[in-house]
Amino acid sequence: MNALAHQASSDTAGVLPPAEELDRALRNASPAEVIATALRTVGRERLALVSSFGTESAALLKVMADVDPAIPVVFLDTGWLFTETLAYRDTLIATLGLRDVRSIEPMEETLNREDPDRELWFSDPDACCRIRKVEPLARALKPFSGWINGRKRFQGGLRADIPVVEQDGVRLKFNPFANVSREEIEAVYARANLPPHPLAKSGYLSVGCMPCTSRSSSDEDARAGRWRGRAKTECGIHTVKTS
Repeated sequence: MNALAHQASSDTAGVLPPAEELDRALRNASPAEVIATALRTVGRERLALVSSFGTESAALLKVMADVDPAIPVVFLDTGWLFTETLAYRDTLIATLGLRDVRSIEPMEETLNREDPDRELWFSDPDACCRIRKVEPLARALKPFSGWINGRKRFQGGLRADIPVVEQDGVRLKFNPFANVSREEIEAVYARANLPPHPLAKSGYLSVGCMPCTSRSSSDEDARAGRWRGRAKTECGIHTVKTS
């Protein structure tokens, strides 16, 4: 694992190792080891962590901060987020000492053209996610060659079989928490005394944009409250390859 990362970081041509090779090397690695290897492989200036600052986000941000709190963090401020999420972002920045959090917003001209009445979330949620999340993320990731996210296999659905490292268009995509359990996430919170998302105590097990997020009962999947009543289960940032 270390030899592979060292080879990539010292490659003057900037050619990164194949995702499949990194995935094999990191299959049983801890989240901290995955992030440290991503940092060595890609370099801080070319690596970003994308966070929703949602109900489980603090655990990944804590692990990243322990490795290097200056890794850039990309936060998609869609214009539809709960005020509690925006406040939680600020709380975690201060609590964890995050040094480079970049709040990315959709293009105003795109919103005016495609969602002037702010009703697109209801009539076409896929299009709403595209202009408020997918396109802004693609723009934000242009300077980077690799990115880190917090998906876990236990979340089910399209996430049940995610690798630890995968190819995402021209970038490497690292999933440090792919193998972790819900109990391990809770243990990270407990050890570090991390503050919970303000909406967690109200039954929001997974928090996204306000119009498309609802409470979940204890016997439901954690993401059952996202786009409830629709076939949609993902916003698109993990199903559309970044270019």
